[in-house]
Amino acid sequence: MNVYFYHTRLTTESYQEWKQGRFPGHILYGQPEMEKHGLSFVMHPYKHFASRLRLMLYVLKCVLFCKEKYDAIYATSFRGLELVVFMRALGLMRKPIYTWHHTAVTTNKRPLLEMASRLFYRGLDGMFFFCQRHIDESLLSCKAPREKLHLVHWGPDLPFYDKILAHTPSCDSSSPVFISTGKENRDMPTLIRAFNQLDNRLDIYIAEECGGINYQQVIEAEHPASNVNVHYTGGGVMPYRLAQIVAECDCVVIPCLEYPYTVGLTTLVEALGLGLPLITSRNGYFPMDIVGEGIGITVDYEDVQGWKDAVLYLSAHPDEAKRMGAKARQLAEQVYNMEIFAKEIAMVIKNER
Repeated sequence: MNVYFYHTRLTTESYQEWKQGRFPGHILYGQPEMEKHGLSFVMHPYKHFASRLRLMLYVLKCVLFCKEKYDAIYATSFRGLELVVFMRALGLMRKPIYTWHHTAVTTNKRPLLEMASRLFYRGLDGMFFFCQRHIDESLLSCKAPREKLHLVHWGPDLPFYDKILAHTPSCDSSSPVFISTGKENRDMPTLIRAFNQLDNRLDIYIAEECGGINYQQVIEAEHPASNVNVHYTGGGVMPYRLAQIVAECDCVVIPCLEYPYTVGLTTLVEALGLGLPLITSRNGYFPMDIVGEGIGITVDYEDVQGWKDAVLYLSAHPDEAKRMGAKARQLAEQVYNMEIFAKEIAMVIKNER
């Protein structure tokens, strides 16, 4: 079965890097692993457009005039794919469309936009979600039947992280290093205020700006203490190099702003792959129970004291931190990994149950 793979980032280049062991396959949403399940792929020729309309027109042209035959479309997001989806809803596109939906399907308060939205969702043959809560909330909109909504156990490309771990020197647990990566909706003020009152080392890797937040201004306004090392990633740190850096640390911290979706999940998944304990904001949209699974500590949103307590606890209990890390890796091996979720997606696309 041949599938058109639509991704919102460089696709062919990333796939080539994956084959070289330098790019995690879960960032390609399992596409490399699905080849084991009888799927072959036509790669979408990614281009960046600042204009949403220009992006949609470009994607429409690529899909309609693709020279290679394909049987279905698999998308990591519907951003840019909207015109193709509307064509499917109107019966003008015969190929089924399956896409990841990163938030719950909601109801629009404006009647005309709600009508357009209902038509749009008729054009999707299947949607993949990171957590059950998003599915439950989506069903309230009555825009898609339950059989179109699929929970997928998105998790790390374990062979990718195994190669990194094999070349990672052992850490000195007497002085644990905490690390924050990721750039989307991160609560830097709360994190820095907590570490400014501690002696523990914190390394931050973040873009200067993302999603309308100027992190450089936000961070500088908090006057980070000498134990807080901020690294602005500019054009971005390659996932391979960043994973190497994270692997040399002792604990992954994920300070989230409160939004109704899985903020910080990519960072969380990397911690599972590397077998590191977590301290995270108490995000109710994470697919797993951080505390219940014994893989880390959760803190209320904007709770400076809670962050301080969590850091001090793991610093004072290194054996417990190691146990959390081991449980995190075990959870990845048993439930959340690319091998499992790629099979789940392939079965949906191939209409297998």
